[in-house]
Amino acid sequence: MSELTNVARPYAKAAFDYAVEQNALAAWADMLFFAAEVVKNPAVAERLQSNAAAETLAEFIIQICGEQLNGAGQNLVKVMAENKRLTALPAVFDSYLLLKAEHEKEATVDVVSATVLSAEQQDKLIAALSQRLARKVKLNCSVDPTIVGGMLIKAGDMVIDGSVRGKLDRLATALQS
Repeated sequence: MSELTNVARPYAKAAFDYAVEQNALAAWADMLFFAAEVVKNPAVAERLQSNAAAETLAEFIIQICGEQLNGAGQNLVKVMAENKRLTALPAVFDSYLLLKAEHEKEATVDVVSATVLSAEQQDKLIAALSQRLARKVKLNCSVDPTIVGGMLIKAGDMVIDGSVRGKLDRLATALQS
């Protein structure tokens, strides 16, 4: 997967730079999402593994995507087909989203709590994390009763373990030392 990320990065960067220039970040995100989903389809993925000519594969993807791709999006597909990189489209989409989030100063934060968080709790958490991360925060909340109480917060490389389960684990480790 790391190899695909490295392959995808220059295509994502080129698409991102063009989208910023054209003030079309959301439109490019939609185009890349659709193209990535098309490539993930097992029948399409099998066809991309064939020895067909690059132009044929590019036209195949463009035809499936139809109006979902504008001229610049079609050009990206053609360039990726010429370089035999169409299978990297999902990774291009993922890399593009990271660039877009960085540009828009957004962060997606995963929050795991023992119980469902109320709207008020979510608002307080968003405010605190927005201040700490200096970004606009979007929460992905989930419930895991095994953490007993508190919450586990993950934002990129940052992890804040305020769960009772985490505290008990740290206490057990300290007692065993």
